[in-house]
Amino acid sequence: MKVAQASNTCALSAIVDPSPSAAQAAAEAGVPHYDCVDALLARNRPDGMILATPNRLHVPQALQCIAAAVPALIEKPLATSVAEGQQLLATEGKAKLLVGHHRAHSPIMAKAKEVIDSGVLGRLVTVMGSATFMKPDHYFEEAPWRRQPGGGPILINMIHEVHNLRILCGEIVAVQAIASHAVRNFPVEDTVAINLQFASGVLGTFMLSDTAACARSWEQTSQENKSYPSYADEDCYVIAGTNGSLSVPTMRVKKYPRPEDRSWWKPFERSVVPMQREDPLRLQLEHFGAVIRGEARPLVTVRDGLANLRITEAIAEAAKSGTVVRL
Repeated sequence: MKVAQASNTCALSAIVDPSPSAAQAAAEAGVPHYDCVDALLARNRPDGMILATPNRLHVPQALQCIAAAVPALIEKPLATSVAEGQQLLATEGKAKLLVGHHRAHSPIMAKAKEVIDSGVLGRLVTVMGSATFMKPDHYFEEAPWRRQPGGGPILINMIHEVHNLRILCGEIVAVQAIASHAVRNFPVEDTVAINLQFASGVLGTFMLSDTAACARSWEQTSQENKSYPSYADEDCYVIAGTNGSLSVPTMRVKKYPRPEDRSWWKPFERSVVPMQREDPLRLQLEHFGAVIRGEARPLVTVRDGLANLRITEAIAEAAKSGTVVRL
């Protein structure tokens, strides 16, 4: 809401929310309030709609938008399951749908991809990543569904990481995982160790935990969301190739000066790639406006959203079965 209100190219036009406090929020924002999507569409058809609603409502509400020819920005995950999300594939090309994987709009990600594509790291070999952080008890008390299957960090948090890793290293073709709930003892996982195989041959490892007192997460390192404290000396990804490595988001590069003289006995040449930080939520909203106006195609498509969801489902399946799950 704040990003829309601050934009020079689009404006907040209404709030749809059945909760008791929504009318007050709408009044403070100076916009009409509706308790359901049908009521909005009947009286005040917008140019576009942001579906920041519970996961189970994403697909049915997106279908409402499609039927009314209203472009939609659908928050991640696209759906509660791949099977459900596939309903939206049939509409591809016929409707303007953008999936809310906002990190795809991050200048940090764009710069990291630029470094990798430049070839300075050599052939990519491995990626090591982490999303380790501590969610407070009230996070689960405010929304008890987060303690239940489908509400754990694989679906809520790992889906962001999956999209980032696909951007940086290409498509993921197989996963392994071990999950634990030994700390919180909820029915859902709190910690997961994940192995990833990419189509290019790159192998990856990823540590995920919402009960680890650690700052190696995107939120605590990227400085993009000011609600989180950040630590300038921490990284959450290291991408290594045959000639060097890139740490993200500090953008520190270590590479051999001469590719013909590579050895762990030789010192690296060290540098930091310059970049600018911008709010990816603002950039995503501006992009959504361009999609609505027909000036751009969605950067994150329904197909992308489904691919991310398919991989998180595979991680959950691998953790449960103890086998390699191939995609």
